[in-house]
Amino acid sequence: MKKFEGKTVFITGGLSGIGKACAVAAAKEGANVAIVDIKSVNYDSAMLDVKSENASALFIECDVTKMDQVKQAVDKAVETFGSIDIALNNAGIPADESRIAAMTEVDWSNVLNVNLTSVFNCMKHELTQMSTQKKGVVINMSSVLGKVGFAGWAGYVAAAHGILGLTKSAALEYAHEGIRVNAIAPGFIDTPLLTKGGLNDNEKIKQQILGLHPLKRLGKAEEVACAFLFLASQDSAFITGMTLEIDGGYLAQ
Repeated sequence: MKKFEGKTVFITGGLSGIGKACAVAAAKEGANVAIVDIKSVNYDSAMLDVKSENASALFIECDVTKMDQVKQAVDKAVETFGSIDIALNNAGIPADESRIAAMTEVDWSNVLNVNLTSVFNCMKHELTQMSTQKKGVVINMSSVLGKVGFAGWAGYVAAAHGILGLTKSAALEYAHEGIRVNAIAPGFIDTPLLTKGGLNDNEKIKQQILGLHPLKRLGKAEEVACAFLFLASQDSAFITGMTLEIDGGYLAQ
């Protein structure tokens, strides 16, 4: 039997990169998948890939920085599938590369709103629904930069650290209701986010990034999806409040 047969997985930022890989992996395991994202050029190909694994996949257009839109997205998923059993809060944007004194208030707010506040927005309504079910799994996508600093990416680093703290607090608050909350901290993964952040366009910087990982390569979105499947399934039934590092050895140094 497939691991997620009859279960509903709610994924933000699911049209590309890690989110899409997790959506495809969940659908392959039999899940009804609600992909929550801003509609983009990736829409057709992403939905085709997910629906090829499970035709019941649903796209919900949503700006996760808007609390009312998040509530509507959660309500739509529950209305369509009857529950939210697993939630992956994955939406994120890269940082604007600049030192703190050069950052504008807009730069700071944009990164914190998309990368951290959106996780709170989603958890608020996901946990409300899971509380009525007395079960559920929430997984928050952070980063290795949630555990270390990185010059020029202060906003991104602050948000990633915040996600880990939010994850631990939520795990303690909801454990007695049968709800588990964990986080994933990927290293640098070969996704469109790196391209948007300009890291794939500068060969010197790219080589420096590769050198930070003892395995001497970027990670793959599918490798992070394997970690997601583990934390979302009963294979990790006694794990809550922890962060799983998928980082090619980055944090071991």
